[in-house]
Amino acid sequence: MLEAIKDAVRQVAVRAQHDGLCKHKAGNFSVHDPETGYVVVTPSGIDRDVLKVDDMVVMDMDGNVIENLTGTKPSSEVLVHIAIYRERPAVRAVAHTHSPYATVFAVLNKPIPPFVYEAMYVGCKGHTIPVAPYGRPGTQALADNVSQTMKESNAALMQQHGAIACDEHSIEAAYLTACYTEELAELYHHILSCNGWKEPELLPVEELQGWAYPSQIKFPKK
Repeated sequence: MLEAIKDAVRQVAVRAQHDGLCKHKAGNFSVHDPETGYVVVTPSGIDRDVLKVDDMVVMDMDGNVIENLTGTKPSSEVLVHIAIYRERPAVRAVAHTHSPYATVFAVLNKPIPPFVYEAMYVGCKGHTIPVAPYGRPGTQALADNVSQTMKESNAALMQQHGAIACDEHSIEAAYLTACYTEELAELYHHILSCNGWKEPELLPVEELQGWAYPSQIKFPKK
């Protein structure tokens, strides 16, 4: 069932571990299939290097396991994924990472402001990556806090926990947003440490919104 989706989610989970965004079985990834209404999510507690397509779990939006061919349990954070899908029906994929620099700012409860143009790529309101209030992992409280924070943002930090991203198209796109989140967090950390922990000059929202592809570039007519 949903084999292509399972494999896409598995591949992103493996990539996240190799990229250092999810070490030691941490993090979780999912896709919401609009045709069936089911959610394909990574299992709990399995090293990505041995993760198989059949290990992926298929669930409905009420938390019922529909298929787990190898007897795996869905990630304990699947409530967060489902809450995001309920809050934003157009979202198709969610990527939750424990990437180190983003987690530093999550622990500090410090949003990441727009100091470079890459801030446009995370799809956040005001181009600032917000922090979702703390909730104990695996609880509905955490799910509610994160889904409310992500009403108008495709990325967020999870206080004292990690980072999360979503996308309306694919798991690959959601993971790319997670990557940008970590890259911005790393840059922000280095800028603060090189600047005596003073805030850098930020790009105004109007400046970011005014970006457009150069009109001087001409393409051949077809």
